[in-house]
Amino acid sequence: MPTWRACAAASKGNALALLGKAALAMWWDMAPAARADFEHWHAHEHFPERLGIPGFRRASRWRAADGGEGVFVLYELEDHGVLSSPAYLARLNAPTPWSTRLMPQHRAMVRSQCRVLESRGGATAGHLLALRLSPAAGAHERLRAALGTLAAECVLQPGLAGLHLLRHETPAIAQTAEQQLRGAGDRHADWVLLACGYDEAAVTALWQGPLADAGLMAMGAAGAAQRSRYQLAYAALPADVADVAHVAERQPD
Repeated sequence: MPTWRACAAASKGNALALLGKAALAMWWDMAPAARADFEHWHAHEHFPERLGIPGFRRASRWRAADGGEGVFVLYELEDHGVLSSPAYLARLNAPTPWSTRLMPQHRAMVRSQCRVLESRGGATAGHLLALRLSPAAGAHERLRAALGTLAAECVLQPGLAGLHLLRHETPAIAQTAEQQLRGAGDRHADWVLLACGYDEAAVTALWQGPLADAGLMAMGAAGAAQRSRYQLAYAALPADVADVAHVAERQPD
């Protein structure tokens, strides 16, 4: 019987992947007092709104695994041009009353507008390890290659589902109305590495093993990465939310 490593190598080029060539990856904190209102808005207005924009292919929201205030959201996009498209900018510059109320509650926002560098396996398993990192000077290709090899190996490893590498690239657009509602300018992660799986222990083992700082720096990362663990809260495709596309008309006061 072939090993998982051999199976992963054989599956290279045929694995599932993120739904598109770009992604929007975001981290923020949400206070407990606003959490219920936020989750209702995010699932029943914001996801339908975003997934109604051409080029938005899937949305997923994740809650901090430790029960804290952290939130992680990933939008999978057809290509990077979606982030500067007229349809997307129109939504960013015309927030609904519900959005206007909740955007100031998004604290410590990190918002990375990314191209997909490597993507292997699934993206919506129950557990997620999200890393923010940067390559060392002159090590961009070495780090990308090493993480690409690791991604191919992870696809069929017991407990894991996929690994995805993203690189931030700021679109040439002006600050939007939604950004102004959040106050201080959004920060961004240079590179984003997402490892997901159906077994929490297997995902944690990546943190403590090949994705520990020593391993990442050996691959070409510049210093320590920022890590956080999440559990899947909700994921949707455009067809999943088509029946609530006009929920803004029914939003609570």
